[in-house]
Amino acid sequence: MDLRSLVPGTAGLAGVAADALVLVLAGGQAQTLEPPLAALLSESVKAGDFEFKAGRTLYLHRPAGLKAPRLVLAAAADASPKAFKAAVAAALSALKPLGVRHAAVALAAAPLSEAGVLDDRHAEVLALAVSEATYLYRHTKPSAGDGSKLQKVSLVSDKATANAIKKGLARGQAIGEGVTLARECANRPGNHATPTFLAEQAQALAAQYGFKVEVLGRKEVEKLGMGAFIGVAQGSEEPLRFIVLRYEGAPRASAPLVLVGKGITFDSGGISIKPAAEMDEMKFDMSGAASVLGTFRAIGEIGPKVNVVGLIAACENLPSGRSIKPGDVLRSMAGHTIEVLNTDAEGRLVLCDALTYAERFKPAAVVDIATLTGACVIALGAQRSGLFCPDDELAAKLLQAGESALDPAWRMPMDDEYDEGLKSNFADMANVGPRAGGAITAAMFLKRFTKAYRWAHLDIAGTAWKGGAAKGATGRPVALLTHFVLSHTR
Repeated sequence: MDLRSLVPGTAGLAGVAADALVLVLAGGQAQTLEPPLAALLSESVKAGDFEFKAGRTLYLHRPAGLKAPRLVLAAAADASPKAFKAAVAAALSALKPLGVRHAAVALAAAPLSEAGVLDDRHAEVLALAVSEATYLYRHTKPSAGDGSKLQKVSLVSDKATANAIKKGLARGQAIGEGVTLARECANRPGNHATPTFLAEQAQALAAQYGFKVEVLGRKEVEKLGMGAFIGVAQGSEEPLRFIVLRYEGAPRASAPLVLVGKGITFDSGGISIKPAAEMDEMKFDMSGAASVLGTFRAIGEIGPKVNVVGLIAACENLPSGRSIKPGDVLRSMAGHTIEVLNTDAEGRLVLCDALTYAERFKPAAVVDIATLTGACVIALGAQRSGLFCPDDELAAKLLQAGESALDPAWRMPMDDEYDEGLKSNFADMANVGPRAGGAITAAMFLKRFTKAYRWAHLDIAGTAWKGGAAKGATGRPVALLTHFVLSHTR
């Protein structure tokens, strides 16, 4: 996608040369516009065709006085990046079935020359809105067609903000490409997106951006003593993969950030098998791993001055004669024994060994990302990811990154008392606690393996994908993670 900053000539918006002009109207009232646009807006409002209500759009063909042959009016609740993105998304939806190849987008919240209205944040979310609107999954669906015809989008600004707009567009495009990669990986069915496939994606990123990559198989993982990870993987014919990606943008002595992704490429629940309804959506159980790959794609494009390590523990969780059983006891890489009370609580088993492996990097901070619990979906729904973090400063950085990226999280409690539910009569700990507070006890389980460093856990079970008619991966929380990484740039 060709994304550009556009400074209009003396004719203003009326003279913008594009297949379509998108005019985002913020603030709930008529704005100071050039005569042709002011007249069109006034007529549309008077006729009842348009109102200043967030989400409303109006398409006008061959509008009088405009060089652009198409005009879309889109109402925004206010001039914030969040409202601007929603309005742009609605406008792009209106243009989608048309033959528009170049769209110009303008924000009419105040005169374009007034500082502080349009900035790099608007440019970033515009790029993300375009990326989301033009994404089309077609890998296993040849009938999906060619998708959107849109090839170029220009954001109208003045000379004073043009450079900031260009930077925001570049950042947004990089994050958008990362989100698209995460969506593409997660959307592929389990017989395509295997642990080996995830390793191949990591290797392709390493080749493209100069990352260091290492892929460990069963023998190497056994030598490391990752008994919990192996226990989950042993029920499947697909070989496990433990993937290590390294981006070195700062001096070697600089402690890295470590991102740990859960990579269960299909989760049947194992012997504690899931209900058949919607089990197909368990191909999305590797969305944490997908988000790590997507974040590396984004930082590969941006090139921040920070060191980042990505760890992905990838395998399937299937029932077979070799599968772990309820009541089995596994020994983790950290040496702790774990009683498996429920084989469908497998994500924490693969993550605990990955979190132990992270110690060797002497990290500045570790963040694990996982579609870990249905309990988090019940608690927070699909709007915010669950953030579990005992470190206030680290939690604040992640929350701020989520707000800046429009990819929000919500901090959940981690009181010591929740840890009591993990006691076992036959091992150092059980892999599940009581049903109540299940997302919290899952986080408390992981916390036991993170004493050597600052750590946070993102439960994305409610935000990583959508079900129903809109079924598909969202690519979250790539935007949050990218902003988190950028916040550590030196």
